[in-house]
Amino acid sequence: MSFLWPSMLWLLLALPLLVLAYAWLLSRRRKSTVRLASLNVAKAALGRGPGWRRHLPPLLMLLALATMLFAVSRPTATISLPLAERTIILAMDVSGSMRAEDIKPNRLVASQEAAKTFVRSLPREVKVGVVSFAGTAAVVQAPTTSHDDVIAAIDRFQLQRATATGSGIILSLATLFPDHGIEIQHVTGQRNFPGGTPRPIGKDGKDGKEDKKFTPVPPGSYNSAAIIMLTDGQRTTGPDPLDAAKMAAERGVRVYTVGIGTTKGEIIGFEGWSMRVRLDEETLKNVSVLTHGEYFYAGTAEDLKKVYEGLSSRMVVERKETEISALFAALGALLALLSAGLSVFWFGRVA
Repeated sequence: MSFLWPSMLWLLLALPLLVLAYAWLLSRRRKSTVRLASLNVAKAALGRGPGWRRHLPPLLMLLALATMLFAVSRPTATISLPLAERTIILAMDVSGSMRAEDIKPNRLVASQEAAKTFVRSLPREVKVGVVSFAGTAAVVQAPTTSHDDVIAAIDRFQLQRATATGSGIILSLATLFPDHGIEIQHVTGQRNFPGGTPRPIGKDGKDGKEDKKFTPVPPGSYNSAAIIMLTDGQRTTGPDPLDAAKMAAERGVRVYTVGIGTTKGEIIGFEGWSMRVRLDEETLKNVSVLTHGEYFYAGTAEDLKKVYEGLSSRMVVERKETEISALFAALGALLALLSAGLSVFWFGRVA
């Protein structure tokens, strides 16, 4: 915890003076006691003394003043806060290598089940979109708060040839920022885009709309959206994923990359053809570093579920430095009210 106005903390030095003043008042009260001839008469007149109850209200009031002085100093702390609005794009690899069975029952089914569990764990107000990529990329579900629609879109995946990881990132960005002038036709192959057929980018577009001027922002600074990309292979076609990552970094969007498979590679055969697929961990790590995201490796279906469980908790909260003066002020007011209430209840007045 730190303070915006630390100089106000010097006011805390006044608290010991208040304690001394209270002790002086108690001693003065003792000196003004009336002298009686008999101690028994005094006991009968006074009855049972207030004991510790006499000191509790002043102690609570002292704590209230100390808490309010902390509030005046404007304390700040780094805390986790729920995000008011959040959009998550799941960019998932549907290339032919996802049929490999090193992750049971196979990589595709394991990734689908983990992704669906992840979506179910998100709060209803979080929007989720789904982009699939192989040789090209496609939006299979535009961002929506209907998580049932997202789960149904994940179940519709169909395997295709090639792996264009860069296309998956670029189309995810275009889905988040449709007015930023991101060229998508070379990555989609004229395939689906939210709201219909992808329009040409620029002021000469068919819809007559002019794209908003794009101004780069610091990497990782855009907290309203994030991309989670899962892939099991290295890029074989399409744009360079590092160039795509730079586009995401310029827009402040974090890209969390999840790698499944083996770095040594595995030979996959299908319909008479075969090829060796290898997990390109270095590129996935660089993508996450450029965008201030994080890289995760999942070697088993259980690992994949744990990765998504961890992502679920960090996708809906953000850690930021926040002024917490109101909390101290509220606590101080509560202590002051408690002090006054106990004093009135026990002594019939605010002592």
